[in-house]
Amino acid sequence: MSHRGIVIVGAGLAGARAAQTLREEGYGGPVHLVGEEQERPYERPPLSKEYLSGTAEREAGFVHPEGWYAEHDVELHLAHRATALDLAGRTVALGGGARLPFDRVLLATGARSRRLHGPGSGEGLAGVHYLRTRVESDALRAEIADGGRRVVVVGAGWIGLEVAAAARTYGNDVAVLGRETVPLNAALGDELGAVFGDLHRRHGVDLRMRTAVAGISGASGRVTGVELAGGETVPADVVVVGIGAVPNDELATEAGLQVDGGVVVDEHLRSSHADVFAVGDVARAYHPALGRHLRVEHWANALNAAPIAARAMLGQDVVDDLVPYFYTDQYDLSMEYSGYFDLARHAEVVYRGDPGGGAFVAFWLVGETVVAGMNVNVWDVSPAIERLVRSGAPVDRGMLADAAVPLDDLAPQPAA
Repeated sequence: MSHRGIVIVGAGLAGARAAQTLREEGYGGPVHLVGEEQERPYERPPLSKEYLSGTAEREAGFVHPEGWYAEHDVELHLAHRATALDLAGRTVALGGGARLPFDRVLLATGARSRRLHGPGSGEGLAGVHYLRTRVESDALRAEIADGGRRVVVVGAGWIGLEVAAAARTYGNDVAVLGRETVPLNAALGDELGAVFGDLHRRHGVDLRMRTAVAGISGASGRVTGVELAGGETVPADVVVVGIGAVPNDELATEAGLQVDGGVVVDEHLRSSHADVFAVGDVARAYHPALGRHLRVEHWANALNAAPIAARAMLGQDVVDDLVPYFYTDQYDLSMEYSGYFDLARHAEVVYRGDPGGGAFVAFWLVGETVVAGMNVNVWDVSPAIERLVRSGAPVDRGMLADAAVPLDDLAPQPAA
C-alpha cells in the first residue's frame, strides 16, 4: 500500500477493534477513524442492559481509554459524517468538506433503529424513544429510573424485552406489544420464545402478542398512549419502539458497491471493490458453513470479525468463519447463544436440564448435527457449544441431554 493509509468509516466497536488490530499487526501508515457521534467508540449492548438499568458506569463501556487513540496514532474524526466514498479518486468525503485519502477503506457504519413513519408514528412527541446510542439510553433512563410510569414497548425482540426488564426493575408498569405468537420468535422459535414470555409475565409485564399497532397518540406534545388495530388504546407515559434495525449502507450504495440488505462481502470481508471491506452490522458476509451470505447484528460479530477485516486489509489470508454468538440479561436470567438460527429454524430441540427450572441448555439438531445451542443460567459451556456447532460432528441425543456427560467430551477439541 502507498502512504495514503486506511480510512475506517464508523467509530463503534468494530471500527475501534479494526484500528487496534492494524497497529498490533505492525501497520505504520495513517489510520483515520470517522464517527458521527460525539463520544469515542463504545460498546452498545450495555445501553439496553446494565447501563440502562444503572448498574454500569459510563466509563466502563468505552472500547479504549481516552488517550489510546493519540498514543497509537489513530486519528479520530468524531461528530463527522462520511458523505461520499469516491472510489476513482480514492477519498472519503466528510460533511465539513474535508477529504481523507485512502489505500483501503473499512465500512463499519453499523445500523440504525427501524422507525415508525407517517401519521401516528409519534414523531415529535415527548416520551417516545428509540434505543441505539448512548444519548438515547441516557434519555430513556432519565424517564424510567424513578419508577411509577406507564411504559409501553412496541416490539418483542431483544431490545424490547431488555428494556422491559429494566423498566420493571425500576418499578414501572410495563406492557410489551408484539406481532408474533411469542417473543423472540424470529430469533429462537416458538418453544424457547415462550420461555422468555413466561419470564416477563412472572415479573408482571403485560405481554400482548399477535397485536398490531395502529399508531401512537399524544396530547400537548406528550405521548399518551399506543393505539391498537382493534381500536383499543394502551395508556402510556413512555413509549419505546424496538422493531428492528436497518443497515447504514447508503455510502456503499451511492459508491456503486454491491448491496443487498447490507454491504455484500466475501469470506474475507472484501466488498465488490478490491480495496473496500465491510464488517459488523452493515456487512452481509459470506459464511462458509451456510454456503450463503448472512448479516449478523450482534456484539460478538463486531468484536471478533473486525480483527479479521483488519488483517485481510493488510493482505493476510484470513477467513471470517465465526459462529454467530449473542447474549442477553433479563431479570435473573442470563443467556448465551451460539449457532445458526437459519439452520435451526425447523430443527429438533434437545434439552439438558428443565426449561421450567430456570437453568438449562437447549440444542437445535438437524439430523445428528448440532447447529445451535443456548445456555440459560448455566456457565462455562459456551465454548463447548461453539465447538459442537463448528465441527458438524454427529452427536448422540441421549448423551447430549445427559447432564452427567461433560459437554467437553462431546465437543471436538480444536487442532493444535
